[in-house]
Amino acid sequence: MRSRFAATTAATLLTAMACGDAPTSTALLRSTSAAVHSAAEAPGVPRAQSTVQWNKKVVALFRARAGDVARATTYMSIAQYRAARAADDDRHGKTRPSIAGAVAGASVVVLKQFYPLDAAAMEAELDAQRAAPPVADERNKDFAAGEAIGRQIGAAVLAWAATDNAGLTSPGTPPIGPGYWTSSGAATVRGGFGARPFFLTSGSELRLQIPAPPAFGSQAFLDGLAEVRAIALTRTPEQTAITLKWVPFSGPLFNAIATDLIEKYHRSELEASRILAYANAAAIDAIIACFDVKFTYWFIRPTKADPTITLATPLPNHPSYPSAHSCQTGALETVLEDAFPSERAMLDATAQEASISRVYGGLHYRFDGVAGLALGRLAGRLALSRGGLE
Repeated sequence: MRSRFAATTAATLLTAMACGDAPTSTALLRSTSAAVHSAAEAPGVPRAQSTVQWNKKVVALFRARAGDVARATTYMSIAQYRAARAADDDRHGKTRPSIAGAVAGASVVVLKQFYPLDAAAMEAELDAQRAAPPVADERNKDFAAGEAIGRQIGAAVLAWAATDNAGLTSPGTPPIGPGYWTSSGAATVRGGFGARPFFLTSGSELRLQIPAPPAFGSQAFLDGLAEVRAIALTRTPEQTAITLKWVPFSGPLFNAIATDLIEKYHRSELEASRILAYANAAAIDAIIACFDVKFTYWFIRPTKADPTITLATPLPNHPSYPSAHSCQTGALETVLEDAFPSERAMLDATAQEASISRVYGGLHYRFDGVAGLALGRLAGRLALSRGGLE
């Protein structure tokens, strides 16, 4: 699979860069997880109620309290998947642990670390889940046994997360001169720079697969800047609403889409937890690679190149190229398209909206978004072809 991926990478990237609206094939990845597709659309397959419940919980906690939603969602999803697998492996044993209980136990342990002020409320929610009548596929399963498995795995995942180096690496000092980004004076947002990736061999693995931004002052640059300026001068209420819809990150919205699809297609707890684990971990890798590229080129933001451009939302304090929103979005889109191929058109349209929202808002050039989607899609393909979260 890796050799096939390497052989197709250049062609795929050229297509994506030439046309941001062009869908990206995931056919070569379908064989990576037959289990993910086994449920298809059969209405009789049990729903992933526990996985969906706790994924919605982390998004709600972020909406209420902010915080590092990408890491919280990713490590929770990985813990859910590993706990679900462990409970499923023991389903024929004497205890017959509940997979839903395993997912719940893992979720609470991880989320309490990221949102400690809500620890008591989360434990109460788990208590209510434990006391509720089990769904059909959970009858004769031991919720407490599953919960114990999940709590143990959740603690192990948190210990692993503590060593990921997130936010600890300095990108250095930006170059000085025309075309280079300049700080607002606030702390530079480091994103995933220097963090440990899940699937990439290093944070810089994708750097050379993304072309350099247009030269400052070139016609391509001037055209990109002119588009941002024109939109800012005529920004419509609809464009402003789209901008604000995708603030501050694309991850929470794509996770909401993922849980809706999981419910629509009746995916099991094991299948659902795998989809969310790979989608969110791929998005983290995309952000790691994205900020490696950002701090390679230190490219100027549109509003720094032309201070007359107005913003529809505050400007993050990090370089422009490529768009981090688009990097994250491309990875999430790719994994979800692999899991739900019949939803490809919707997912592609959603990814395009997330990307163009940053142009509507005055934060990015269109070429930032095109490069970001391409990078994210590469990261998503690598996640599905390399695997390793089991």
